[in-house]
Amino acid sequence: MSPYLFFDVGNTRLKWAAVESTQNPSDRQKKLWAYSGSISSKTLQSDELRSELASYISKTLPKPEAIGFCCVAGDDAVTQLKLLFPQWNDLDWKQLNGDSTYLGIRSLYKEPGKLGADRWAALIGARALSNINTLIVNAGTATTIDLLGSNGVHYGGWILPGLGLMQECLQSKTAQLPLAVRKETHQGFGITTNEAIIGGCNAAQIGAIQFALMQAKEMNIPVEKIWLDGGNAKILAKEISETNLPAKQFVEITEGLVLRGTWAWLLQNL
Repeated sequence: MSPYLFFDVGNTRLKWAAVESTQNPSDRQKKLWAYSGSISSKTLQSDELRSELASYISKTLPKPEAIGFCCVAGDDAVTQLKLLFPQWNDLDWKQLNGDSTYLGIRSLYKEPGKLGADRWAALIGARALSNINTLIVNAGTATTIDLLGSNGVHYGGWILPGLGLMQECLQSKTAQLPLAVRKETHQGFGITTNEAIIGGCNAAQIGAIQFALMQAKEMNIPVEKIWLDGGNAKILAKEISETNLPAKQFVEITEGLVLRGTWAWLLQNL
């Protein structure tokens, strides 16, 4: 039985995963992906590294039944991605975009084509997991926060710098602040410059999530679940768990939400 193969090409990381065609995007088992991996997105820019990646994947997997992908790294990355498997040149690569149609969800974005494909994929992935009011937080290079109602309506969201970008910006745009190093958790106000920077960046992220909960409640869309994904998801989840904020009771980490959403969308477009 042939698998489905998926790619999530982000600004920093290129992720891939494969599932058996008998599996379902609503599955929640811990080992969801039959095969998965992650590498720097810059790999696509090198013929040699791209060839190594293609060889690694193709030697592990049989020819997929279909390939679905989501890319926010630009058109060049899409072109390079499609060069990976010349031996599978008869396969149709299905690209999920911010304005791709998915039955069960609609977005209130004024210009759907400008909605980030990764945000849309994550929303679809969240819908595959539950039909309740949710916040979808993708904590990567940037942190995105989106509100999805139980009625399938995407009410919009926010984009803010991720934890790493916040720390790097303070170091690069000021004369005396260093690049902070994340050490042991320190709750409350920092009593060293390092603690002040790390704590401030944490507070900005957590505060945005908490404010989103308040906004949703005022809209009569009380959030029942916060799906947290991305490279900084575990850091944020840990920091939130050590507070007394309402957000604490709703947070659940889920890995590969963009890949899951791409999967769910692909099944509607085979």
